[in-house]
Amino acid sequence: MKPAIFLKMPKADIPTEKCLDSTLNLLTEGYLFIPNRTRKYNSSLFQTRLMGQKTVCMSGKEAAKLFYDQNLFTREGVIPKRIQETLFGKKGIQTLVGAAHMNRKLLFLSIMSPQQIEQLIKLTQRQWQINSKQWEKRNQVLLFEEVSKLLFQAACKWSGVPLKNSEAKKKSSDMSYMIDAFGAVGPRHWRGRCARNRTECWAKALIQGVRAGRIILPKDTALYTIAWHKDLSNKLLEPEIAAIELINILRPITAIATYITFGALALHTYPEYRDKLRHSDEVYQTMFTQEIRRYYPFGPFLGAKVRGDFKWQNHSFQKDDLVLLDLYGTNHDKMIWKDPNTFQPEHFEHREDNPFDFIPQGGGDYKTGTRCPGEPLSVELMKISIKFLVNNLEYQVPLQDLSYSLRRLPTLPKSKFIISNVKNLGNKGTLQ
Repeated sequence: MKPAIFLKMPKADIPTEKCLDSTLNLLTEGYLFIPNRTRKYNSSLFQTRLMGQKTVCMSGKEAAKLFYDQNLFTREGVIPKRIQETLFGKKGIQTLVGAAHMNRKLLFLSIMSPQQIEQLIKLTQRQWQINSKQWEKRNQVLLFEEVSKLLFQAACKWSGVPLKNSEAKKKSSDMSYMIDAFGAVGPRHWRGRCARNRTECWAKALIQGVRAGRIILPKDTALYTIAWHKDLSNKLLEPEIAAIELINILRPITAIATYITFGALALHTYPEYRDKLRHSDEVYQTMFTQEIRRYYPFGPFLGAKVRGDFKWQNHSFQKDDLVLLDLYGTNHDKMIWKDPNTFQPEHFEHREDNPFDFIPQGGGDYKTGTRCPGEPLSVELMKISIKFLVNNLEYQVPLQDLSYSLRRLPTLPKSKFIISNVKNLGNKGTLQ
C-alpha cells in the first residue's frame, strides 16, 4: 500500500484538513461530509481542498447569516459545469447575480403569486384523486415514482404545458433523472445529462410554439409568461434560456416527490402521528410538514465565492475562496434544535421565524436574496399531499428496504416506498 500524500500548508486560523484533496471524501460521505468535520474539530468552520480549490466549509445559524450577505459573497461562477449540464441548465437563474438575477427572480415571483399557488394546489389535489384511483387496480405502487408523475402532471396543467397522458411517465422520469444526477458520477450523471438534453429540446419547442402562435394560452400561465419575458436589454430570452427557466418551474415541483416520500416514511415509522394529523388543525399540519423538511435529507450544502478579503470569527476570508454552507448539518445543529436527530414536529411549536436557522432549501430572503422562491409552494404541496395520504388513502406497506443512505447525494428510501392494496376513500375520508 502506498503511503498517504499530505500537502504542507501554511498555518491557518481555523482547523484545516491536511490531506491533498477531500473530493473523494465528499463523494463517499455525502450529507455528513461537513457535519463529520465540524464535530471532529469542534468548530463551525474548517478549511479543506475540493477539486484542487481551497474551500472553507461552515455550518450553523451565524454562518448562514454571513453566507447570505451579498456584499461579502457572490454565486457567480460557483455551480460546477457538470451540475449545470444535469440539474440546473446553463445560464438559468441559478447562475445569475446582481440585476440580471433580480430580473429573472421577479419573473418567478410573478408566477408564484398567492392566486397561482392556490390554483396549483387545487390541480394537485385533483391529480391525487385521479391517479390514486388507478393505483387500486395494481398489486403494488412505487410511491416515489407515482408522486413524481402526478406532481409533474399537475405542474404542466398549471403552467399551460400541453401533455399527453402517455408522455407523463417518461417526462416526469426525466425530471427525476436530472435531480438524481446531482453529486453523481458515471452512469447516473450521464443518465441525468441525457434527460436534460431531451427535456430542453422539448421545452424549447414549447417556447417557440407559443411565440409562433401555435400554442394559445392564457396570459397568466407560466409557459406564456416565460415565453414573453424580457431581459434587462428589453429583449426576449433566447429560446434555449427560456426553455431552461420553464424546466426550472416544472423540475422543482416534481422534486417535491422526495419530501412527500419521506413524509410517507415518517407516517410509517411514527404511526402515532397519523391519528394526530387526522384530528389536527392547520398549525399542527404545518409543524409536521416542516419537521419532514428539517429531519430528512434534501439539499446537502450550497456554494458561494468570496467577493473580497474580510475577517470573521478570527478567520481571514480571501477573495475568490470557495465557501460551502452546510444545509443538512444546520438543520441538525444541537445549538439550534433540542434533540436534533429525533423526529419531532414539536420542534416547530412556538418557534420564531428565522431565515438562517432552518434552511432545507437555502436561507435568507425570498424577494431580495437567493432563497428559493418556490419554498412556500413546496410546503403547501407537501401539506395537501400528507393530508391525502392520511385522510383519503388506505394502503399497506409490504416488507421492503426503507433505509436511506446519507452517503448518497441525493438520497431516498432504497425501495422508493412501495405500497400495496391501495384504496381511494374519496371525499369521505377528508376532514374539513
